[in-house]
Amino acid sequence: MIDLQQVREVHIVGIGGAGMSAIARVLQGKGIRVHGSDQRHSPLTDALTAEGIPVAIGHAAGNLGRADLVLISSAVREDNVEVQAAKQQGLQVLDRPQFLGALTAGYDVIAIAGAHGKTTVTGMTTLLLLEAGLDPTYIVGGVMADLGTNGHAGTGKHFVIEADEYRNTFLALKPAIAVVTNVEFDHPDSFPSERFVRMAFGNFVDNIRPGGMLIACNDDRLAHAIAASYHANGGNLMLYGQNEGVGLTWRALNIRANERGGVSFTAKLGAEVVGDIHLRVPGDYNAVNALAVLGVAQVLKIKWAVARAALERFSGTARRFEMLGDVDDIVVIDDYAHHPTQIRNVLRAARQRYPGRRIVAVWEPHTFSRVKALHAEFMTAFADADRVFVLPIYAAREVDDGTLTADILAQQIKHPSVGACVTLEEAIYRLTEQAQPGDVILMLGAGNEYIVGKRLVLELERTS
Repeated sequence: MIDLQQVREVHIVGIGGAGMSAIARVLQGKGIRVHGSDQRHSPLTDALTAEGIPVAIGHAAGNLGRADLVLISSAVREDNVEVQAAKQQGLQVLDRPQFLGALTAGYDVIAIAGAHGKTTVTGMTTLLLLEAGLDPTYIVGGVMADLGTNGHAGTGKHFVIEADEYRNTFLALKPAIAVVTNVEFDHPDSFPSERFVRMAFGNFVDNIRPGGMLIACNDDRLAHAIAASYHANGGNLMLYGQNEGVGLTWRALNIRANERGGVSFTAKLGAEVVGDIHLRVPGDYNAVNALAVLGVAQVLKIKWAVARAALERFSGTARRFEMLGDVDDIVVIDDYAHHPTQIRNVLRAARQRYPGRRIVAVWEPHTFSRVKALHAEFMTAFADADRVFVLPIYAAREVDDGTLTADILAQQIKHPSVGACVTLEEAIYRLTEQAQPGDVILMLGAGNEYIVGKRLVLELERTS
């Protein structure tokens, strides 16, 4: 394992991603000189530059500077000019999974894993430890609205980290506390089937340190099965959920919408009703997410009042039900939902937060492999929307073979009102033209749909 104390300068290829930008901030906080490159400008690259982390737009061998270590994101290919130059210079080139072990060494790691919800729970847990005065180091998969950042090097002994299952990245971690929010088949370019996803999460919880704790959602079938197996082999286990269950530690009762635009719920610890929590974020799923954080608080012996204050302070992370604008009573929201379960949950949350209003779902499918693998689930995921627009598929690291288009998907989605947009420009034009006062327009995806949302807000303001 690399010794970070011997590293003076790090170059990050693909620094504009959520995970790599957070790593950059942590490294800078540790006193290491950091710079990086990315293919295009983004709010994240601009923020890093403003914080004193130089970012080159475009890849070139000269970007390496005097780095003695090069980190690469999962989107960077082996033939990248900077990767090739680094190897020719004899520099050590590591990807994120190879590096995380060294980055988290020496900390009590609190690792938040799950197919969905991990960014929110990681953000909530970070605020919990900050509220308790523990000054954690943290890496969150989205910029936190409360803190304006997604990564920080603290002075405390804890490292709160979003544990990503993609390419088994989370297997580099040795958590003292591990949270599993849910386990579903996703990332078909990384896992051939659900069985391999379950195996990966099983291996993740097996990496919990001796004497550590697994906190798992009892409502989720696979998370429950993995937790039961871990506990049967002697591991410490805490279960949480909305539904009744044997051995449940934390449960959410009476989940309801509140005047803050979020949800409130009554927290029950074992047989005892502890009290109400009033969240700023919407959706029943966020009440359940909050239970995981109460579990972490219990393990760390953080008082109920402190945990409640942190949860009620939490106002979300970027691209998770993020309000982009409200123009003439037309609300535009962006959400990272790119899996059928996430889409259903977010649409349901929108119905809960905006009862009686027209819900317009704007879906940018993310990767051809995901859409093909989960095709049947996607086709039935939009029942809670009144109108659906399908954007061109965001290819990410994949190549378009021409067999799947937005128009084909629009014809196949089981919904009475679906349309396809050939380009993002067309989507902006049609949404601007058709938007009505009272509409709630939800941008759904993990690619460029947020750009459509931001441009739409500007157009609505211009024509207001």
